Amino acid sequence: MNISVTKAAKEWGVSRTTIYQKVNDGELSRTADKKIDVSEMLRVFGEPISKKRTERSVNTVQSTPLNSQSVQYNTDIEHLLALEKLKNEHLSQQVSDQKKLIENYQQQIGQLNKTLDKANASIQDFAQVRLLEFKQAEMSDEPPLKPEQEQEQEKKDDSIVATAKKKKRWFF
Repeated sequence: MNISVTKAAKEWGVSRTTIYQKVNDGELSRTADKKIDVSEMLRVFGEPISKKRTERSVNTVQSTPLNSQSVQYNTDIEHLLALEKLKNEHLSQQVSDQKKLIENYQQQIGQLNKTLDKANASIQDFAQVRLLEFKQAEMSDEPPLKPEQEQEQEKKDDSIVATAKKKKRWFF
């Protein structure tokens, strides 16, 4: 098969001047119609560049996806690992914040319990004072009690105080 000098130059990636120099030096021969036989070009210049590129691209295409896939997979794994590390740090910080919040709430509960204890004690004191005032008011309004009635009244008073103490214990 015969091709023109221009087509040969393009396919083999050499200049037309180089081809004409090889013809003038006798290294490359042309046919009567001024074309060059492909076998002559193969003998002098080897495989055409377009064919070499095709073979290289086929080899590259065959090996590149595997290498490219492997590199992409490794990159993806590294990104996932970095992301998981960030998530882990974030969760650790959240746990730490929650522990501090729990400690704060426990302190507030302790303070509220102390306040409640003081309030209950004040209520007990107030109740006892009111009870004594009530008894004194009753005593001034009623005729004097007989000794048996006084003992009975004392038992009632003791019962009221005992009930108040039990109620106080219920909170604790």
